[in-house]
Amino acid sequence: MTDHDTVNGILPAWQYINEKSKPLTLIAGVEISTIWEKIEIHIVGLNINLDASCLKHLLEIQTARRNLRGEKIGYKLEKFGIPDAWQNAKAYAAGGQVTRSHFARYLMDYAKQKSIGHVFKKYLTRGKPGYVPADWCKLDEAIDVIHQAGGVAVLAHPGRYSLSAKWQKRLVLYFKQQQGDAIEIAQCQQSPDERKNLTELAKLHDLYASVGSDFHRPCAWTELGRNLWLPAGVTPIWQTWQ
Repeated sequence: MTDHDTVNGILPAWQYINEKSKPLTLIAGVEISTIWEKIEIHIVGLNINLDASCLKHLLEIQTARRNLRGEKIGYKLEKFGIPDAWQNAKAYAAGGQVTRSHFARYLMDYAKQKSIGHVFKKYLTRGKPGYVPADWCKLDEAIDVIHQAGGVAVLAHPGRYSLSAKWQKRLVLYFKQQQGDAIEIAQCQQSPDERKNLTELAKLHDLYASVGSDFHRPCAWTELGRNLWLPAGVTPIWQTWQ
């Protein structure tokens, strides 16, 4: 289980599993937001030590960066005529990390927009009223911290960064050169060709395979745990764990 730049949900989840005697094995993880070539890339850390000081330090910095960006988004939307966006985004987050999706949910209700995707295109992407560029840590820094915390580093959803085939190959090569361990090959709502291409990249660079729902909340286009089979010829990252 992972969340964006926080591990605050892990202990409550463990407690719930134990209290309810659920037949589940929970692997502690985190999804770290990074910048590579001015592009936001997510690096998942799996099987991490939650008490690692290096991880705690990085996540504190990431949270401060996230909150500063959120305040700036709120300020820009206020100037555009949309009041209290930052406060309402925090309310939608309900004490968790505030993401642009929380702004989008507020804007969808406030501006009576038809979908989250439409809100992003109208208000939150580059050149729009609420756009603020991200200021995350570097990709190699995230990998290093994950390793120091005893975990494995996974390149999250490589097919969702709107990269050309050439740039996707560059990303995977750079990730491998920085000692990355695995890439997410299987995701929900994914074409067979994309899964095939990611499988070939994993083989080419001798990377382990992982899966991910990228599940943020119940919705029509992301089903938790569905259709996450791995093709033949790759080794699941969890087979390396004791």
